[in-house]
Amino acid sequence: MGELLERLPLPEKRAEIIDACGVLLDGEVKKKKGVRGMAVKAGYKVLKAIKPGAVREAIDGLLDDFLEALEKYHAEWQSAGVEGSFGQAMKRQDAQIAESLVQVTDKKAENTKHKNLGKMYKKLRPSAVSNVREAVPGLADLVDRYYAS
Repeated sequence: MGELLERLPLPEKRAEIIDACGVLLDGEVKKKKGVRGMAVKAGYKVLKAIKPGAVREAIDGLLDDFLEALEKYHAEWQSAGVEGSFGQAMKRQDAQIAESLVQVTDKKAENTKHKNLGKMYKKLRPSAVSNVREAVPGLADLVDRYYAS
């Protein structure tokens, strides 16, 4: 287990963290504009319609893998000894972090049993890194909220 995982209140606040991630995701989807935004909103709506609770279940299923993907950034931040929180460091590396998180979802999408969700993911994948990059500041704030110094 990595140190980032040890500094977050898991499992005792896992449900709360998942809920906070859901609120963040809802807000990010709501902010999307234009044709790209319409595609994201439509995909999100389909996901929620296919299976109520699917978003929460997906977040729960991805949380540990996402935190594992953030582990190297956390280790770099700790060894650098720079001032500021880990969340602030995440914001400075938003492009790299977005890429790492999307790689996690790519692996999950490759192995999904839900063929329709896999197809939907492939359609949305070209804009995934930019969408996740836009969400990194909110995710960084969420990590800081739960991070135990």
